[in-house]
Amino acid sequence: MLTIAPQGKAQTALTCQGEGGRVEFSCKTWTEIQSGIQSGLDSIIVPVGGAEQSGPYIAVGKHNVRAQMLADRIAYGVGNTLVAPVISYVPEGSTSPRTSHMKFAGTLSVPPAVFEGVLKGAAESLRVQGFRKIIFLGDHGGYQSYMERVAQELNHSWRGQAFVLYLKDYYEVIPRQYADYLRSHGHASEVGMHAELSDTSLMLATDPSLVRLEKLRSASKPTASDGVYGGDPRRATAELGQIGIDMQIRTAVAAIQSFNRSHP
Repeated sequence: MLTIAPQGKAQTALTCQGEGGRVEFSCKTWTEIQSGIQSGLDSIIVPVGGAEQSGPYIAVGKHNVRAQMLADRIAYGVGNTLVAPVISYVPEGSTSPRTSHMKFAGTLSVPPAVFEGVLKGAAESLRVQGFRKIIFLGDHGGYQSYMERVAQELNHSWRGQAFVLYLKDYYEVIPRQYADYLRSHGHASEVGMHAELSDTSLMLATDPSLVRLEKLRSASKPTASDGVYGGDPRRATAELGQIGIDMQIRTAVAAIQSFNRSHP
C-alpha cells in the first residue's frame, strides 16, 4: 500500500497514514466500510498488477506498485470511490514449458482460469456488501482479455443489480497516445514493447526506488535476452514518465465519470 503526497508524488511507506489511507479498502474497519456504503459509497476500483521480470533495471513489483498508486490517484479524482487490494498473482506464461516472462527469474504466474476465478470472487464479495460499481483496472497487457471477459460475464449474471467497468482505456493510453507522444518528441527508436523507454520512465515517475538508474545509465543497450523487448530504456526520465502518468489518470477519471453518468 502506498501513501500519496498532496501533489500526487508517490511515497512507498507501507502504512495507512497519509492521504492514501482515505481511499484504501485495507485501511478501513468493517464498520467504516459499512457506514460508507449506507451513506452512498457504491464504487470501488480493483487494481490488478503482477510480478514479472522487467529487464535488469526495474524491480519485479513494477505493476503492483503502479496499479496501487494510480488507482489511489484515480479514486481521488473521481471521488466517493475506494480502492481494493491489488490482485498480484496473474497469468504471466506457462511454467511447463516455461514461456513468456516465466522464462526469467522473478516472475510469478497462475493459470488464466485461476485468475478469472479470483476476479469473480473479489467482485462478488464486493457486490454482496453493497458496492454497485466495481472497476477493473489492469496495469499489464497480458491479462486484459480475461478481465474484459469476466466483466461481461458478471454484468450478464448480475442483471443490473450491480455493474463491472472494465477500464480498457487506462491500459491502452500507454501503447497508443503516450507512445505516439514519445515518438513525436525525439524518442521514436527508444519506444518498444516492454521495459524500454516508456515503461522505465513511468516507473521513475511512480517510484524511482524500483529502478536501478545508475546501472542503467552506464549500461550497453539491453536486448530481448535481458528481458527488454524493443526500444532502449537508457534515456528514461521521471519527467517523461509523468507525462504518461498524467495521461493515464485523466483518461481513467474521464472514463469512470462517463460510466457513472450512465449508471446513476
